[in-house]
Amino acid sequence: MLKDITLGQFFPGKTVIHRLDPRTKLLLLIVYIVALFLAKSYLSYALVLVFLVSVTLLGRIPFKAMTRGLKPMLIFILFTAVLNLFYTKGGTLLVDWWIFHIYSEGVKTAFFMVLRIMLLICGTFLLTYTTSPIALTDALERLLSPLKKLRVPVHELAMMMSIALRFIPTLIEETDKIISAQKARGADFETGSLVRRAKALIPILVPLFVSAFRRADELATAMECRCYHGGEGRTRLKVLRFASIDLIAFLLGVALLAGVIVLRHFGL
Repeated sequence: MLKDITLGQFFPGKTVIHRLDPRTKLLLLIVYIVALFLAKSYLSYALVLVFLVSVTLLGRIPFKAMTRGLKPMLIFILFTAVLNLFYTKGGTLLVDWWIFHIYSEGVKTAFFMVLRIMLLICGTFLLTYTTSPIALTDALERLLSPLKKLRVPVHELAMMMSIALRFIPTLIEETDKIISAQKARGADFETGSLVRRAKALIPILVPLFVSAFRRADELATAMECRCYHGGEGRTRLKVLRFASIDLIAFLLGVALLAGVIVLRHFGL
């Protein structure tokens, strides 16, 4: 299950999506999320799905990586579907047994909710799959730069978010190694009561926290040795510049949002 978590991974490439300015990708993600939450019909979700599949194909991201990233969220997705299925009223009564009442509106809402969550997760994964952590940090800092006038530590916030994303795969790999080592010593994490399973996680959490703090200390020492003092006066090896392809991509995102709004307005 841990190996299925792909958030924070970066797939290097030279595709059109990889060459986009990271600021454009962040803005497109925001537009995509807004369009996804405004979608209310099958046609609207189909339009969003076509957009997502097109971006995935252009970025040459394996669909296996996308579906693998959904596996850790499967329990949450199913739980959301069940809640909407049994607690949404309206439409035709389909099932009436004991305390369980399922309506056609509940089935429709559950389907749309599951589809929305899956599309949201996949769209977020595409950002990290096609954007390096350094580029993502620069993009966040540039987009949030107006907040510097309010004395908001924009550079430090962007750096923390980037480091957090960067170390997700590392911590997952470390957790997998600790679990394998504990199993080799006879630890059992799959049998017993819920309380026993929770207690069995202690031999995993303790060394994991120790390893995380050690890595954080080593990273802080490395940054101090390189005379890191925040973003004031820092220059960049690669300066972010918008190109014509970024404008085209952003206009396509706006067209997606406009199409969803029009479909919502006319109830299609």
